[in-house]
Amino acid sequence: MRYTTLKYITVVAVLCSSLFVKGQTLTLLDCVELALEKNITIKQSELDVAIAEIDKKSAFGNFLPNINAQTSHSWNIGLNQNITTGLLEDVTTQFSSFGVNMGVDIYNGLQNVKRLHRANLAIIAQQYNLEDITQNTSILVANSYLQVMFNREQLTVQESQLAVSIKELERTKTLIEAGVLTSGDVFELEATIASQEQAVIQAENNLRLTKINLAQLLLITDYENFDIAVESFDVPFPEILEKTPKAIYEKALTHRNDIKLSVTNLEISKADIEIAKTGLQPSLSAFYSYSTRLSYSDRLTGTGVFDDFPIGIVATTGQEVVRSIEQTRVIGPESLRTQLGMNDGHNFGIQLSIPILNGFAAKNNVKRSKVNLMRSENQFEQQKLNLESTVNQAYNDAKGAFNFYKAAQKTVIARNDAYDDATKRFDAGIMNSFEFTQIKQRYEASVSDELRAKYDYVFKLKVLEFYFGLKLEI
Repeated sequence: MRYTTLKYITVVAVLCSSLFVKGQTLTLLDCVELALEKNITIKQSELDVAIAEIDKKSAFGNFLPNINAQTSHSWNIGLNQNITTGLLEDVTTQFSSFGVNMGVDIYNGLQNVKRLHRANLAIIAQQYNLEDITQNTSILVANSYLQVMFNREQLTVQESQLAVSIKELERTKTLIEAGVLTSGDVFELEATIASQEQAVIQAENNLRLTKINLAQLLLITDYENFDIAVESFDVPFPEILEKTPKAIYEKALTHRNDIKLSVTNLEISKADIEIAKTGLQPSLSAFYSYSTRLSYSDRLTGTGVFDDFPIGIVATTGQEVVRSIEQTRVIGPESLRTQLGMNDGHNFGIQLSIPILNGFAAKNNVKRSKVNLMRSENQFEQQKLNLESTVNQAYNDAKGAFNFYKAAQKTVIARNDAYDDATKRFDAGIMNSFEFTQIKQRYEASVSDELRAKYDYVFKLKVLEFYFGLKLEI
């Protein structure tokens, strides 16, 4: 995990606790909340969580029996088998059939239990991933927000320095008129003012660009009316630097979402191995089905009247042999209720499946899952190493930034004393404008350096506190 500016500006996603919104003037908290509401990556991650929830329902559904119903209706024309009598008939008729079947797993190596366990882990993993993305989005917004704050304060410093230079020029002209200074002293001051005017313009451009960048992160298109609230904070005391990097690292292992995600992925890999092993075990299932059918064809029925038909003659007596055949008539089909009960059937049983040889598919699935587990373990170890490196980097950066900020403060004090002394000497005509301008520019540079050092120190200190799990506030 590379330690970047984006990461060490974490931070400040909660620098301010006040909530002030007026038009398009937003606080840091407003910006973070707006970004979390609109960010597309977060929305995609929320959908991933929803999919994981659906997968859990599917895993739970595996415990329930499979029940399906079916029905059909057919027309038979010509010679076809009567599905009710089983006889071949050359008739035109139609039939309906209905059925329901059910199957349930009795034992399958506890695969359903293990799949449900994996589905629960997948939900936890997606939630950790969502929290991590949310945090990264907050970091990105905070980075852009604080860049606006820095550039706005930098603009204020440049404008203040320009105003002081203009007053110095007016005072110099007064001293020239009084004969204390020569007319040549005004040229250096005018050049300084021109240079500071350029610095003000550059600071205005930087501020405008950072505002646009922040607005784009928030999907705000009305750049002209967009601005952030005027917020200030005190420079915090570096109590966290009293901790050792190892202590900060060990604390980070307990609350970092990316670490929690890696641990959960390890558990998922282990669950995949257990699921794959169920393919090596026998499975037992039960089944049941019910079916019935309806026929819509007409039927022949006896009338009670018999006709005698000769069928032969007795050879010895010459007596005629006859057969009585009942007359028939056509009637409609049996009632639906009668047919449903008369034509129904049941089928049930159990089925045992024992894996013997399936092209090594089951064994290869187990081996593949074990390899994925080793990959997850390597990734987890690498992530811990990256985190430890990041924490050490953050600690050293924060400590160095604090020392640099303290040195910058001392420099400002010294430069300010030199500037005050130079001002008195310049007003008294003892120092020329060139020397005075050099001292003044060094003082102004020290003020800008202190401002930059202050923000740099705050950013790096807050990211170190973030890794330690402290509340991000100033």
